[in-house]
Amino acid sequence: MDLSALILADSRFPGGGHVHSGGMEEVVSRRLVTSVRDLPGFLSGRLRTAGFLAAVFAAASAHATAAGGNWSLLDSELDARTPSLAQREASRAQGRGTARAGRIAWPSPVLDALLTETPRPHHPIVLGALVGVAGGSPYDAAMAAAYLAVSGPASAVVRLLGLDPFAVNAVVARLDLAPVCAEAAAVAGDDPASLPSPGSPALDLFAEAHARHHQEEVRLFAS
Repeated sequence: MDLSALILADSRFPGGGHVHSGGMEEVVSRRLVTSVRDLPGFLSGRLRTAGFLAAVFAAASAHATAAGGNWSLLDSELDARTPSLAQREASRAQGRGTARAGRIAWPSPVLDALLTETPRPHHPIVLGALVGVAGGSPYDAAMAAAYLAVSGPASAVVRLLGLDPFAVNAVVARLDLAPVCAEAAAVAGDDPASLPSPGSPALDLFAEAHARHHQEEVRLFAS
């Protein structure tokens, strides 16, 4: 992977991802995940739905840095594929944080143009653009997005349930991200309107429930 993709996928990158659980907090509150043995199913399902969607648009955004893509179109197409308002807000919050840090690490007129056109872009759009600006490939961008889609919830469950971090990270290590990322990179240059639209109604419902509960009581994570 390109160094920029590795930096962006690092939990220590100051993009604000640490305050989002990727649906894990709501799942834990419903006792649908209670131990390490419950993680493979949840993380695998998230990888092939929300993770794949993020990977597709990160790859498309990385491609667009060289092709002079239409940022507002990319952003609106991802918006249309994210039916949950709570998930849209979480994605834009992480996009804003990542853009703020990314402009300092990789200053570029391409990123300036993106933020002029879409002041609050979705996270995968910013992520892919930063990888592209730094010289990474669409596959690198897809890998960073896919990894974040599973590493975020994995990190969250350690904090929520006090699980063994070695065992949790072993589950992440056994996930096969490569086919998902290869498929995402293969369609990176396609018309944004024709990009895949994998759905996960359960994750959408969990996100909306978490947003409601967050208004009623203090939650550890914003989403």
